[in-house]
Formats: sequence, structure tokens, C-alpha cells
Amino acid sequence: MSDPTEDPVDDGLWDHSQDAGLSDDGDSGEDPEESHRGGFGEFGGEATGFIDRTFRERIVLAGVTLGRADAEATDASMDELARLVDTAGADPVARVLQQREAPDRATYVGQGKVEELRMVSESLDADTVVFDNELTPAQQGNLETSLKRSALDRTAVILDIFAQNASSPEGRAQVELAQLRYRLPRLRRSGKTFSQQGGGIGTRGPGETQLEVDRRRLMRRVARLESDLRRIRKNRSTQSKARRRTSNRAVAIVGYTNAGKSTLLNRLTDAGVLVQDRLFATLDATTRRLKLPGGEAVYVSDTVGFIRKLPHQLVEAFKSTLDVVVEADLLVHVVDASDTDPEGSIAAVRTVLEEIGAGEVPELYVFNKADIDPAAAKRLAERDPGSVAVSSTTGEGIDDLLAVVARRLRRQTIAAELAVPYDRGDVLAMAHREGEVMESTETESGWRILVRVDEGSAGRLAEFRIDQPSSGAEVGE
Repeated sequence: MSDPTEDPVDDGLWDHSQDAGLSDDGDSGEDPEESHRGGFGEFGGEATGFIDRTFRERIVLAGVTLGRADAEATDASMDELARLVDTAGADPVARVLQQREAPDRATYVGQGKVEELRMVSESLDADTVVFDNELTPAQQGNLETSLKRSALDRTAVILDIFAQNASSPEGRAQVELAQLRYRLPRLRRSGKTFSQQGGGIGTRGPGETQLEVDRRRLMRRVARLESDLRRIRKNRSTQSKARRRTSNRAVAIVGYTNAGKSTLLNRLTDAGVLVQDRLFATLDATTRRLKLPGGEAVYVSDTVGFIRKLPHQLVEAFKSTLDVVVEADLLVHVVDASDTDPEGSIAAVRTVLEEIGAGEVPELYVFNKADIDPAAAKRLAERDPGSVAVSSTTGEGIDDLLAVVARRLRRQTIAAELAVPYDRGDVLAMAHREGEVMESTETESGWRILVRVDEGSAGRLAEFRIDQPSSGAEVGE
């Protein structure tokens, strides 16, 4: 499923367009035992150079319930995998499930289930088998040999979707880095598989490298991408420090993919962010300025959506983008109230937040899509005191959300009354620069100022305070 209009990656990384896909009717003129359509070159055929973008691969889904795990959770995860495959541009045509105590070291599912998957795939003319569980490079290679078609895991599908949707230079670099880290351990064992490129799920992005190319060339590419992204993180850190020297607070919108985060940002700020009813439509962080009901200005950022079993490679690669979450003063955690398992979505998001170091950032739950399931949104909001039920589409509950955000941010600040002599204009400037001046009057000896500042600024202004320190006082609301 590669796009023939895309330019090859510089360095020639994974640029092997000789292995091709078939025409839309699947007739390549080759022996089906020798060649098959699919995500990797060994089964890609050699007819047209690339698989046409209009061709949708036929996918068999495979899922395993391990030990005493809940079979219903496996079903829900398989439903999500089907959505991921559809988003990647392919059609799920069958599911094969298994329950076992532990993964088989060679094939994850065992030889008997591999034979069943091969028979199902052949009967349905499926191009690829996608596993909901993470496969090791050895397991993936053994499965492809036995199945005579591509064997991918959930991680490869998610990486493929990210590669489709990455638009900014930073986003593309982050996705390429994640793909390289995923593919590097799979290069040595795969024989012809990685010596040619055939489109398909898991192959979009930087392409593949011929095996005779020195592995160190790929490692140099990884090192360069890591260096570029470290520079971006450093620049972001400088910008963040500059912001923190002002009175503006930062709010990050987080949540499960397709929960309505971008729609909410558009509703709040008219940001014009792309909104689609599909997984991972937005990858790049978008930040806009927002005025709260009390007049305070805050910066609101929309971030990449999270998902169950989010690949560690992506979490690591997207750290520069996710820094806006770690450094936020408040997280607006958007939850799809119409979801059949909102608790599972919340838990998945919390797992990623802990992984990136944002587990201690104050959090506000926002139960979105109240227009779709108002009863569920109301029930969830009542169960979690302090949360808000909204509809980003209709605007219902948005005023309540803004009021709660303003109140939660004020609780993180200190209202201080200052007496500043006329010859200390620098202190007056600091109060305006680092806080929100709510009142200012002139007296015979200087300015009397009521200002709301964070704890650090309050300490620097301590010698000019004439009030008793009060944290989170509702002064000037």
C-alpha cells in the first residue's frame, strides 16, 4: 500500500521497489504457491513495481487470550484491531482466536493454529495475517515462512497509520525513527523479505534496505534522527521556559484516539485542526491561545491520541511532541462517553501518561459526545466529581468546562497583595510579567497591587507582600 507518487527517502533507506503488488483483480500471472500479495516483498509479486493505492489488502486477524485473561477483553481488542486495519487501508475478512497458557516461542500460536491460519487465508485469498499480539522478529519470520504470506502484528499496523498521517517534518521524522527501531532487529533474519519493497501495512515510510548494505548505515540514520529530535526538544524546552516567565498557563488535551480532542480544540479556539472520524487523524501537536471566563489567557494544546498497546517505539520517538503534556499545568482528559468501555480507554491513557512522566500532572476528566449518549455522559460525570460532560460538536457543556478549567488553574496560584514603592518599577514589571494583575491603585508611597502568581513568583515577591499568604484564594473571580 505504498504511494507510487512519493519520493524515495534520501540515503536510499529501504528503497526496494522491484517487488510489486498485483493488479486490483489479483491476477499476476504467477503461481500462487510462489508469490502472494501482501505487506512484505517476498510475497509481493514482481509485476507493476508498486501496489496500487486503490488496492485494499485482504486481512485475516489473529488474537490470543493468554492464561486467565478475559476473553471479552480479547474480543474488544480484536474489534479495535479491525478498525486499525481499516484505517490503514485494508479489509479484515476473518478472525481466528485462540486461548493458551503461554505464547509458543517459535510461532506464538503453535503449529496447529498456524496451519489453521494458512488454510483460512488460502480459502479467502487473504494477503496478510495480522496478530493482535506483539511478535518477536523470529516469530514473524517463522510465521511468514509457514503461512506463505505476510505476518504482521498490531505494532506494525499502528506504525503504518502514523506514517500515512504524519505531515510535518517533525512528525515524519518521529515516525521514521519509530519504524527504523521496529525494523532493525528484523533485517538480519528475513532473507529476501527485506531485500525488496512491496507496499502494504507496515511498509509505508522510510522503505527497506537491501541486506548487503551495511547495518551501520541504518544506525547512522537512527542516530541522525535522534539528534534532530533532541534539538527540537531543546528548542521546545527553551520556549517552555519563556512561557513560564509569563502569566500564561498551559493546558494539554489528552485522551484516547478518536475521542474528540481535535473537535474540542476547534470548539474552544477555532483552531481549524483536521477532524475526521478515524483513528490517529491528528499526530502533530497544535497550540492555540484561549481566554478563560475570568480574562486569564492560557495556551491549549491538542496532542496525538493514545491507544491500548501503544508501541513503545512510538512513545519514545514522539517524546518531543509529548513534552507539551509533561510540562502542562492541567491535563484535559477527553473520554468518549459513547464508548462501550470508557474505563478501559481511561486506563490505557493513564498507562501512557505514566510512561512519559506525566502521571502527576493535575487532570480534569471531560466526558465528550454527550449528544450521542447523553445518559452515559451524565452518569460518568456524576460518578467522577469535578468532571464535566460536554458535546464538542454541539457546544453543550463548553461554558461549564471553561469555568472548571479556570477554577482548577486558579487553585494552582496564589493571590497576593503587594505594596511596591514608586522607585521599584522593576517589581511592578515583574508582577505584570509573571502574574495576572487584578487590581492596581496608586498611594502616596507607591502602588498597591492585587496579583495572582504561581508559588515561585510569590516567593520572589515576598518582601513586598502586605497580606497573609493565601493559596488558591478566590480573589477577583
